[in-house]
Amino acid sequence: MKAACTTPVGLEALEARLAQDLAWLELPAKSWVPPRDVDGQHVRDVVIIGAGMAGLVTSGVLKRLGVDNQVLLDRAPAGLEGPWVTYARMRTLRSPKQLTGPAMGLPALTFRAYYEARFGRESWEALDRAPRTLWMEYLVWYRKVLSLPVENEVEVRTIHSRPDGLLELRVIRDTDERTVLARHVVLATGRDGLGGPYVPPIAYTIDRRYWAHTADAIDFEAIRGKRVAVIGAGATSMDNAALALESGCARLDLFIRRTDIPRVNKFTGIGSQGVVHGFAGLPDEWKWRFLDHALRAQTPPPRPSTLRVSQHANAHFHLGSPLLKLEQDDKHLVVTTPKGRYEIDFIIFGTGFQVDLTSRPELAEFAPHIRLWRDRFPAPADMPNSELETSPDLGETFEFLEKTPGACPALRQIHCFNFPATLSHGKLSGDIPAISEGADRLARGIVRSLFVADREQHFAALKAFDTPELLGDEWRDADAKIGTPHAAA
Repeated sequence: MKAACTTPVGLEALEARLAQDLAWLELPAKSWVPPRDVDGQHVRDVVIIGAGMAGLVTSGVLKRLGVDNQVLLDRAPAGLEGPWVTYARMRTLRSPKQLTGPAMGLPALTFRAYYEARFGRESWEALDRAPRTLWMEYLVWYRKVLSLPVENEVEVRTIHSRPDGLLELRVIRDTDERTVLARHVVLATGRDGLGGPYVPPIAYTIDRRYWAHTADAIDFEAIRGKRVAVIGAGATSMDNAALALESGCARLDLFIRRTDIPRVNKFTGIGSQGVVHGFAGLPDEWKWRFLDHALRAQTPPPRPSTLRVSQHANAHFHLGSPLLKLEQDDKHLVVTTPKGRYEIDFIIFGTGFQVDLTSRPELAEFAPHIRLWRDRFPAPADMPNSELETSPDLGETFEFLEKTPGACPALRQIHCFNFPATLSHGKLSGDIPAISEGADRLARGIVRSLFVADREQHFAALKAFDTPELLGDEWRDADAKIGTPHAAA
């Protein structure tokens, strides 16, 4: 019996079970949104920009709710969506392996089900955390088994609001440029979805070939035998430092502004369904208080990632060492901190991301109208926080709101389902733990909007429906005279 429980059943069997579960639940729901064509061009009900984890689960929930007329557009080749096999450099995910993530409440769609189907129960029990590349394989399977409509290697250049209330996307694939019409657009564009990587201004005082951000494509082979500096002590800093060491750098200096590395993950400590579903209902000042406290404490790098660095004798941790000066000569760089001067050949900045709407060409038409938190909520004097101040102020369905009411009504059709949504909705749109709950909130809001917008057509369908359930021969009127027709007739 034990062997039968632990033997991998294979993905074919898992897929059959998932199909049965969906059939028993009558999912996906029937398609119900009236089709629309404008000037001979088909109109998509929803276009999702980004086919990483957030985009896939959004598409899955929309399909589950009967919104079939959708498409996901991703500029990456198939299998390279998101960070998992591009600039993510950890060995395993940081989240606990048992989190259900994008499974939408379906047991057969969880990572655990996928893993056990391939490798068996005993292997699952022995697993610490999900290997990063295997997580990407799971997402590829997720997309396939749900038949999600992804178009790869498609870049969205611009989004334009039309007088008829539609959104027009100009997209390009190779050299083929075309337009896509949509009623709603979802930005499932990750941590840099409303801006890009942040580096301190001092980085631009040296030649670009001497530095990179952790989100860049870095040639680690090229730094073999070199002296490398990493700025920051977050998880990505540790992962990049570790890979530089494993690639054979001569020396690794990790410069950390704080006098100690953060040790406590605050939000993990209070994780619950109360936080997931209750955060959006907090008064503004309490949302700010929660996130300001968590951001100031910072998230510690995972213990395995830190040990992955410290096990190398040529790794040097410099605490209380903010970057004061950066100089370049013909042969190397010189980094100056309060602790000293260090000769360096290459620097990797693990300094995170920033919201910068002006850097997103696809949002150029809308950026001046998008309301940020700083536009309506004065930061408490004892809690100034530039990261929170530049967060978008979002509505109940993750939609952008206007700085000036009436100035750009199309904003309500653009939904910000990426990391900067955190201050408005909590951690529902960027991390694994509650991504299904976030996608459900988003999709249900879009469904409500589509139905309300099409109410005249739905009402006309209601009036026109005339398929009888009773035929008139099911009863006889006791008071009718013999030979007279039924009263119902």
